[in-house]
Amino acid sequence: MVVLDSAGIGEMPDAAAWGDAGADTLGHIFESREVSIPNLRALGLGNITPLKGLSPVTSPTGAYGKCTLKSDGKDTTTGHWEMAGIILKQGFPKFPDGFPPRIIDEFIRQANVPGVLGNYAASGTEIIKDLGEEHIRTGKPIVYTSADSVFQIAASEEVIPVKRLYEICEIARNILHGDDEVARVIARPFLGWTPDNFKRTENRHDYAVPPPNGNLLPKLKDAGLDVVCIGKIASIYDGMGVTEDLTAKNNEQIIDVTIQALNSNSHGLIFSNLVDFDMLYGHRRDVEGYAKALEHFDGRLPEIIDALNEDDLLIMTADHGNDPTKEGSDHTREYVPLLVFGKSAKQNVALGTRQSLSDIGQTIADNFGVEIADGVSFLREI
Repeated sequence: MVVLDSAGIGEMPDAAAWGDAGADTLGHIFESREVSIPNLRALGLGNITPLKGLSPVTSPTGAYGKCTLKSDGKDTTTGHWEMAGIILKQGFPKFPDGFPPRIIDEFIRQANVPGVLGNYAASGTEIIKDLGEEHIRTGKPIVYTSADSVFQIAASEEVIPVKRLYEICEIARNILHGDDEVARVIARPFLGWTPDNFKRTENRHDYAVPPPNGNLLPKLKDAGLDVVCIGKIASIYDGMGVTEDLTAKNNEQIIDVTIQALNSNSHGLIFSNLVDFDMLYGHRRDVEGYAKALEHFDGRLPEIIDALNEDDLLIMTADHGNDPTKEGSDHTREYVPLLVFGKSAKQNVALGTRQSLSDIGQTIADNFGVEIADGVSFLREI
């Protein structure tokens, strides 16, 4: 399973309630220019919904459809948990006006820091530009959030070493429980000395809320199967059910490691997340960068397909949207694409609009003889 992080394919019916009316991540990218993705087109991407310059093919080589985001949310944790059968009836708490003194004061005390900077909702790159020099001068970490349920801590690796940043993130994670239990605490290290050369590094680390028991990953592990997680997947599930956590920090590395995992001797699930779509291009509202990243992934897709065994199944999807043409820097409430391919699977199968991302997890569970709480398997259809 490969998640193209944030590659939404059109607004959900309730998008307006989330401030996302008209959101269409892939649609607006394809409107920006001709995007050359012949391999994704052949699988059926253009058959899911009209995309400018990407006409549908007569006989797609894969199965195609789109998934509804059923949970209350539009973030990484919500989307990935839903894939594993966890439906959030009430989303994680958000702090659009910043974190209250009861949280910040306790964080300062336990982390033994001289205070914090920021403490408001912001783009990560912008808040570093605005507060980075003061952080370097004072040693105070930059704390910020977003429209998502996150407590993010940015710090220069020259001022607060990465190991120490991870320690204070763990302290924040231990503080944020009960009504304050945000989905993720995220370490956001950066380098540079002035606003024009500040740059976030690839030493980001996420500290997630442990998911409920009974989700797909521990079900597979308990059945004696491998659960190989690549990139940030293991951290999203707080390591639950993970049998192997393979480090990869950008799309290129993640594709390389995914191919290596396919060529290794494992039996079960290989689970990857292509983080750059969201982190580098969606949040930064970089339409052209997003388009180039899609073309790059498409160019490498044949390598992934070549590495598949005859009885392997490749599932590609997304976890939410992040329309780079929208104002701000937040995720967008969208359907997500679903493309499925296997050398022995049926071709040209219209999977329609699935009731939830959990249909993916239930299909995987069905294949391996287990079951999760939510989801309608499409294994028989393919």
